[in-house]
Amino acid sequence: MEGLFKSGKGGAARQEAEQKRLAPMMRALKALHSASTPEALTPEELERQRRNQEILGRLTAPMSGMAWEEFRLGDMAAAWMRLKTPHGNRHVVLYCHGGGYTSGNLGYSRVLASKLANATGYDVLSFEYRLAPEHPYPAAVQDAVQAWDYLMLLGYGAENVVLAGDSAGGNLALVLCHRLRSAARRLPGALVLMSPWTDMTMSGASYAERATLDPMLTPEYIEAVRCAYAGAADLHLPSLSPLFGDFAGFPPVLIQVGDHEILYSDAEALYEKLCRAGVSARLEVSEDMWHVFQMFPTKKAAAAMESVTRFLLAQ
Repeated sequence: MEGLFKSGKGGAARQEAEQKRLAPMMRALKALHSASTPEALTPEELERQRRNQEILGRLTAPMSGMAWEEFRLGDMAAAWMRLKTPHGNRHVVLYCHGGGYTSGNLGYSRVLASKLANATGYDVLSFEYRLAPEHPYPAAVQDAVQAWDYLMLLGYGAENVVLAGDSAGGNLALVLCHRLRSAARRLPGALVLMSPWTDMTMSGASYAERATLDPMLTPEYIEAVRCAYAGAADLHLPSLSPLFGDFAGFPPVLIQVGDHEILYSDAEALYEKLCRAGVSARLEVSEDMWHVFQMFPTKKAAAAMESVTRFLLAQ
């Protein structure tokens, strides 16, 4: 197992200037997490969130030197993000986007898909899994299995696949890994999880302790989207809250989280459980950072992506 890493603070003046520069993007992302109750997730509100995510992703994805190729994977939209420069690498990233299982799409996937491709040099496969409440659990899991099977059909070895995800996508990546192991299938070579949502029961202390610090998420939003996705199912099931699953035999895992997140406990508890299971795990905590800060054009986001590269090179 590996240790806990904390990125340090910068000067107060630099932080203030950075916050002002990022304020418009932060307001846009905050608006995508505006649901306060399950009833607030109306069809009109969901359509607004999904449309805005598509626009935001297409406007903010760093696409210099990148090629984006959309295609159909059965009935599911999918896309490859690749470096334009040929590299001949037989590794690949399967990326699961976030959005609370109720929003998120290919456009929104472009931001982190492009950053992952640029940082690693690997081709990145994104897929547009079905969303709740129209398609509740286990639709997203079934779609993730379909995307995994597609990579196996292309001839990738499981050990050459990096499974990555942010927020609910981190939840989905972990659930997919549990599903593969339950089916006695080979597991990916590594997992990269950014602000993963691991505990739908919301048992962690950070949900209350960091609610006023988190500029992106609220406990009410988490309650609304989990209701839309899980319905009346038992939230302790590892297929909903992968934190409660068995991690024996899991591949190496990198977890990145900001210390201002209400999901901080989800990341910390996952790291502790991985270590107890003997899994090689690394938890990186970025001070003064928020939910999925890697999406933003900041130095700490760039440093986080550089860390992903170092982590994968060490495997």
